[in-house]
Amino acid sequence: QVQLVESGGGLVQPGGSLRLSCAASGNIVSITAMKWFRQEPGKQREWVATITNSGSTNYADSVKGRFTISRDNTKNTVYLQMNSLKPEDTADYYCNAQRVRALGRIGLNDYWGQGTQVTVSS
Repeated sequence: QVQLVESGGGLVQPGGSLRLSCAASGNIVSITAMKWFRQEPGKQREWVATITNSGSTNYADSVKGRFTISRDNTKNTVYLQMNSLKPEDTADYYCNAQRVRALGRIGLNDYWGQGTQVTVSS
């Protein structure tokens, strides 16, 4: 069973930093891309950042220059370094693993983590 577990959320003041982690486990052979999404209460989930297995990255305009996504392929872990945080970054952050090949599983599948809460407030 493939699982994604996020950690690192919390309360931080505006201008502060947080580092989110997402560890994937479960006989994983390969992961094509890992992404971060976020969702505010009552709003649709929005994409934040992507990193491919080759290390290519892409960011939403709202976080470009402030957030950095990185990946440790040996640990099947993705990180989101968030700097210069703003109150509007407050949301539940979700990790997404795309086109995952795992032993005992047919084909390529996508998986989601359970989310970690980030609150930016003074």
